[in-house]
Amino acid sequence: MSFLTTKTISLPAIIFCASFFVAPTYAQQIAEPNYDEAKVPEYVLPDPLVAEDGTKIETPEQWRNKRRPEILNLFKENMFGQFPEADLSKVKSEETVSVPDALGGKATRKEIKIYFNAPNEQPQATVLLYVPNDRKGDVPVFIMPNFQGIQTTTDDPGVSAYKVENSTHNLGKSPEETRGLAKSRWAFDMIVSRGYAIATVFYEEIEPDASRNFTQGVHPLFTNYDANADDYPAVIGAWAWGLSRVLDSLENVDGVDTKKAIVAGHSRLGKTALWCGANDERFAAVISNDSGCGGAALSRRQFGERVDRINASFPHWFTKKFHEYGNKVDELPIDQHELIALIAPRPVYVASASEDLWADPKGEFLSALNADPVYRLLGSDGFGGVTEQPDVDTPVGATIRYHKRTGKHDVTNFDWEQYLNFADSIFKK
Repeated sequence: MSFLTTKTISLPAIIFCASFFVAPTYAQQIAEPNYDEAKVPEYVLPDPLVAEDGTKIETPEQWRNKRRPEILNLFKENMFGQFPEADLSKVKSEETVSVPDALGGKATRKEIKIYFNAPNEQPQATVLLYVPNDRKGDVPVFIMPNFQGIQTTTDDPGVSAYKVENSTHNLGKSPEETRGLAKSRWAFDMIVSRGYAIATVFYEEIEPDASRNFTQGVHPLFTNYDANADDYPAVIGAWAWGLSRVLDSLENVDGVDTKKAIVAGHSRLGKTALWCGANDERFAAVISNDSGCGGAALSRRQFGERVDRINASFPHWFTKKFHEYGNKVDELPIDQHELIALIAPRPVYVASASEDLWADPKGEFLSALNADPVYRLLGSDGFGGVTEQPDVDTPVGATIRYHKRTGKHDVTNFDWEQYLNFADSIFKK
């Protein structure tokens, strides 16, 4: 079943590029980005409720036992690679900082060090965590990676500042010079005031956002895979695995309920959050913020950043197999609505921005819409009867939610207000 539509909607003609371009690694013809709805090709989406052998999926048991494993394996084989496994007995964490009067006394600020290959000190990552002080018992937690280091999320001088070797985000500045650089994206005060904890980790402490040599970060720990295989775990998979380890590190932290954890991400880290949530069902819900191509946006629409472009710019994010589809996306056996369907029946929020055409807001909406039949099959209210993309700044949906915010490729207080309302609907019914 598909809600495929070719109706044209009016979108501002402005380009905001979520990615920086590097020279193509794989020889292929890279088409110019398309920002014209009239040039979106006709396409037919794979039906998430028809198995590879043609069987129609009509029961939750068929979904769970037959179709969901098929789709998950198709994403592993053709896009993200196997979801990594490593020796978790060597993953250790310790609380290194605890400040009881952060955010003007509203929260306890903690830092938790994760050692991914103990007793070795490297690789390691530092989690910044805020837990509300005014609470009764343990509270739900958002887990959301950041782009430039925990010190960039706040101007609090007490937050540790770290330099990550080989990072693509050092900006030519010392860690201290970047303090508070991205604080507008992190509504810590709002989040804890609403009764939620928030944990963030610098994604390049898990794995550098670098080439396909896979010799840095956590990748050397994934010893059970053939590095030359088409389904070898790519870098998005490594980041997703790291977010699961952040969840592990919070298991015994006072005030945090890890059974009520939401994994969230923006842009490439929105892709990561979706893949993490699809594989790690301990996460109660998933948020994708402006995740675009390879995230929530339909590949077959070929709008904004497309498969050939993203593979040329970031060959390490996806598998070698995914590169084969750059100029033949119709041959992909999956599309991104099925990535969202893998999260079902758990709640999912897909968000877009009106000026972020690179990420294809309409394609993100259509992915959420076309995941609805799976949610319905599993007894959920799914998209809550939504059939048309809403006006800007008008959140819609039920278990599946969506909004298109006014503005560019970013995370704003408006986004956080909707995510907190979303969390309230899940945990505070």
